[in-house]
Amino acid sequence: MPKLKIDGVEIEVENGLSLLQACEQAGAEVPRFCFHERLSIAGNCRMCLVEVKGGPPKPTASCAMSVNDLRPGPNGEPPEVFTTSPMVKKAREGVMEFLLINHPLDCPICDQGGECDLQDQAMAYGMDHNRFAENKRAVENKYLGPLVKTEMNRCIQCTRCVRFTTEVAGVEEMGATGRGEDMEITTYLDKAISSELQGNIIDLCPVGALTSLPYEFKARPWELRKTETIDVMDAVGSNIRVDARGREVMRILPRTHEDVNEEWISDKTRFVWDGLKTQRLDQPFVRDIGKLRPATWAEAFSRIASKMKSTTPDKVGILLGDLVSAEEAFSLKTLAMNLKINNIDCRQDGTPLGEHGGRAGYLFNSSIAGIEEADAIMLIGCNPRLEAPVLNARIRKRALKGGCLIGVVGEQADLTYPYNYLGAGPESLSVFTDHPPANKTKPMFIIGQGALARADGAAILAMAYKAAAALGVVKEGWNGFNILHTAAGRVGALDVCALPGDGGMNTTAMLNAAANKSLDMLFLAGADEIDTKNLGNAFVVYMGSHGDAGAARADVILPGAAYTEKSATYVNTEGRAQMTARAAFPPGDAKEDWAIIRALSDSLGATLTWNNLEELRAAMYAIAPQLASLDQVHKADATALVELHQGGGKTTSAPFQSPVKDFYFTNPIARASRTMAECSALKNERKMQAAE
Repeated sequence: MPKLKIDGVEIEVENGLSLLQACEQAGAEVPRFCFHERLSIAGNCRMCLVEVKGGPPKPTASCAMSVNDLRPGPNGEPPEVFTTSPMVKKAREGVMEFLLINHPLDCPICDQGGECDLQDQAMAYGMDHNRFAENKRAVENKYLGPLVKTEMNRCIQCTRCVRFTTEVAGVEEMGATGRGEDMEITTYLDKAISSELQGNIIDLCPVGALTSLPYEFKARPWELRKTETIDVMDAVGSNIRVDARGREVMRILPRTHEDVNEEWISDKTRFVWDGLKTQRLDQPFVRDIGKLRPATWAEAFSRIASKMKSTTPDKVGILLGDLVSAEEAFSLKTLAMNLKINNIDCRQDGTPLGEHGGRAGYLFNSSIAGIEEADAIMLIGCNPRLEAPVLNARIRKRALKGGCLIGVVGEQADLTYPYNYLGAGPESLSVFTDHPPANKTKPMFIIGQGALARADGAAILAMAYKAAAALGVVKEGWNGFNILHTAAGRVGALDVCALPGDGGMNTTAMLNAAANKSLDMLFLAGADEIDTKNLGNAFVVYMGSHGDAGAARADVILPGAAYTEKSATYVNTEGRAQMTARAAFPPGDAKEDWAIIRALSDSLGATLTWNNLEELRAAMYAIAPQLASLDQVHKADATALVELHQGGGKTTSAPFQSPVKDFYFTNPIARASRTMAECSALKNERKMQAAE
C-alpha cells in the first residue's frame, strides 16, 4: 500500500485510489464538479487541482491521477501533495473565473438556489471580481421530457448527466456536440430520455442546468421540512427523503444506502409525490341506493358490523393490497383469527408464495448487494427494468464488470445490458435440468411474478427449484434462489402469515366465490389490482388512501393514510425490514390504517389487545421477531426450499409475461399522479411510433 504526505500529514492508502480520494481520507477538502464516485473519470472541470512536489511545475487534476503514479523523493521519501498552496489557490480561482465567464447571473430565480455546488464553491474558492467583460454566450434549452427541465445557459459541461445515462441507466441518449465555446450537452435527435432513472441527473447536476420540472418554482429548500423515510413504489425499499411544507409533500429525493439503492431512485419514486394530494379519500363513505355518500366513522363501522352479523365467517373474505404495511397485515390477520375468518390472503396477484419453502421460498436470498458477487444470472419471468429499475441498474453494474453470464426466460425486452435469450416459457427451464451449462461458483436465479402469478405458478416454482438444484444455485455458503417481488408490502405480510387459514380460500377462490354470489362480504385493504367489476353482489368494504378501483366498487369506504403519512414497517424483497416516518398528516378525517382496524375490531366485538403502535409492534415482533431488527437481513433457511417440490402440478406452454405493463401506473398513488400520466402517455406514443 503506497504512502504519501498530504498537507504534511503522512497516510497509507489502498492501491488504485485517485489523489482526490486520498486527500479526502487525509481530511483535506478538494472541490470538484465533474468527479463522482460512481461514474467514470472525466477530468474536464479542472476544479480539483492540487500541487504535487517533484512533479510538473503546474497543478495536477487530482481526480485523474492515481496514488500509484506518484514518484518518491530522492532519498525514498513519500511523495508530497499540497491542497492549499499558493499555486493551488491561484489555479482554482482561475478555473472558477473561467467557469463563470458565460454563467448567467440568475441565482435569485434558479431552482437550484440554496443547493448549488457552483454557488457554494464560488464562495469558497472563487475571486471577488471578474476580468472578463465580453458578452456571455447563449445556449438553446433542450427537451428532455416531462421530468427534467433544462437551462443550458448554466451548463458547465461537467458531463455527469452524459456519463450517468450511458453507464448507470444504460441508455445512450445524451452526449456533447461541438467543441470549445460551441460545446453543448444534448439528447440525440432532440428526443425525450427513455430511462426510468433519468431523474437522478437532477441530483448529479452541480449547477442549475438540470432541475425538476414538476417541482419548478414550487418551494425553496429552507422552507421544507425534511423527513427520512422509505419508498413503496416497488419492493426494493429505496431509502428516500420526503420534503414537505405544511401538509403537502413538495418533492422526494434519494438517500444513500449502499446495500439497497446506492444513491439512485426510480422516476416513479421521485415524481409520484403529486399523486399524494389528488383523488384522496378524506372521509368515510357508505353506499345508499347505489350511490356513495359521506358518513361518520360510527355510521361506517355500524354498517360493517350489521353486515357481519348477518353472515357467517366462511362467507367473508379479506384481501390485502400491495402497499399494506406489516403492522396493518398483522392487525388484519389477528382480527380475522378473532372472528374465525380463514379467507384472508395478501397475494392479490394469485402467486403460490408462502405455501412451501419457508421464508427462503419468497425472499431475494442472495440480497440485492449480492448481485455484484454473482457470476451467472438467470432472469425468469421478470423484467427488472420495469419491476425494479434500481435493482436492474445493479445487474447492469455487474454486467459491465465482465465475467457474468446473463440469461433470460420470458419477455425479450431491452434490459439495458446484453443477455442470452433462452426462451419465452416454462419449457425453457427444463433444459437446465437435462443439460446444465458449465459450473459457476455463484449462479443466481431471479424469479419474477410473471412466472408465478398464473394458474401453474406452483409448478413453475417447483420446476425453477429443480433447475436451480441442477446448477448449484443453492449450496453451502451461497443461496442464489431469488424471488423478485413487485409489491412493497408483500414480504412483510408473508412474514406475519397473512395467508388463508385451515380450509380458507386464497385470492383466486375468493374472487370466484364473489362472482358466483357465494361470498357475502369482501374486505379490501388497498387491494386495487383485482377485477373489482366481477364481485357479484358481495358487500365490499374498502380501506385505502385513494379513490381507485376498489373505492369505486365499495359499499363502505374507510379512508386511510398514504406511506408518507404514517410510521409503518415495510420489508423489501430481500427481507430487510425498514420503517417509514410521517412526513405529513392524512387529509380530513383519514386515519392511520392500523388505528382504523383497531377501532373496527371494537364494533365487530373482536377487540384487538393493543391500544397504540408500540403495543401492536410488541405483539407483531412476538410472531415475526426478524421485523424488530430494522435495516438488517436475516438469512432464511435454505434447506426448506426442498419443500417447493410439493407444489407439483403441470405447467402450461404459455409464455411468461411481466406483471408490469405500464411502469408509471402500478398502484393507486401513481395512477393519481399527473406527472406519471404524462410519462405514460409519452411512452405509449413512443411505442406507437416504433410500431409504425
